Amino acid sequence: MKIIYQDDEGLAIIIPADNTGLTIEEVARKDVPTGLPYKIVEDDYIPTDRTFRMAWEIDVNLLTDGVGA
Repeated sequence: MKIIYQDDEGLAIIIPADNTGLTIEEVARKDVPTGLPYKIVEDDYIPTDRTFRMAWEIDVNLLTDGVGA
């Protein structure tokens, strides 16, 4: 699973390490910048073709799983 959020530079993706001892929700609250909403998504939600990665967009209304602390 991955965590996505939108910042001033565009769509950001967090790929949590397997050995943190934290749940993905704990990683999201800790690592997403304060006040920014995020969504936890399955790995296959993120396109594998990174050619136009900086052009990826998301509707911020879909970022409903929490807010960075």
